Amino acid sequence: MVAGFSNRIIGSWLCCWLLVLTMTTKVLAEEIPSPEPAFYETSKEGWFWYHDPPPEVPEESASPKNSTITREAGPKVFETKNPSMDKYTIHDIWNLHPDEFQGLLNGVQKKAVQTPNEKNILEYLIMQDVARRKALAYANATKFVTQKYSDKFNINQVYPTTTPGISARVQEQQKEISSTILAAREDHALLFFVGQGCGFCDKQAAILTYFVEKYGWQIKPIDIGQHTTLAARFNITTTPTMILIKDGTEQFMPISVGVVAQSDLERKLYQAIRYLGGETSIDTFQTYDYQKGGALDPNAILETEEQPWRER
Repeated sequence: MVAGFSNRIIGSWLCCWLLVLTMTTKVLAEEIPSPEPAFYETSKEGWFWYHDPPPEVPEESASPKNSTITREAGPKVFETKNPSMDKYTIHDIWNLHPDEFQGLLNGVQKKAVQTPNEKNILEYLIMQDVARRKALAYANATKFVTQKYSDKFNINQVYPTTTPGISARVQEQQKEISSTILAAREDHALLFFVGQGCGFCDKQAAILTYFVEKYGWQIKPIDIGQHTTLAARFNITTTPTMILIKDGTEQFMPISVGVVAQSDLERKLYQAIRYLGGETSIDTFQTYDYQKGGALDPNAILETEEQPWRER
């Protein structure tokens, strides 16, 4: 009897122990995230077994919880939620910082769209009217400053827009282009790469006939099929191609690939000659000599120590 009683106690104790062990294991299983299945366990899964990634939890904003200001698309644009213009005067709105003004305008507009009553729409139209007048004031002030300091910002003296001025500008440019090309014919050469059966090369050759008659340059066609070494040196893969080289140096400059009109050829050649001669750099590549020191010379502003924004 004693033995039977002892067996019942031991059995009860084992049952309690197993129950506690089962509950503990379940709790631990819930706390520990299950690892992702191994590759070999999911190797047969294809596109239709794709699982969406868990949603990202947005970080809490550092702004105060009761703030009505939220950051909008731009880095400095703040938008007021459900703004009320009752606390603003026209002078307040007029003197707002542009970022604050834009934020208020956005908020008023969205409020008017959400609740299109008379008051909301009137507030939005007033904001639009203020914005229009501010833009007009800025345009007028800019016109005043550019006229007062026309020697700094007016480019009409080097790039006129009137018909007589345009005619004079074109003549000045063409005169400079022609004189530069004529002066360079003694120490520069134009390589004209062609290919067998190239119809475009024939058209370009006809244009070059007029160029030679005008400037007296010696231009010899180079067949890339017969002069493979020379073509490889200049990486010629397309015909017609023209390359400018300078005598006594390893310098060269591509002029054109494909058929180019004579006016474009002259302009490109002029720019290349000046660049190879050190008269221009990559940031003044298109600057004509008569434009140096003016509004169309990028580096002219760096050659003066003047500070025009200081009061005179």
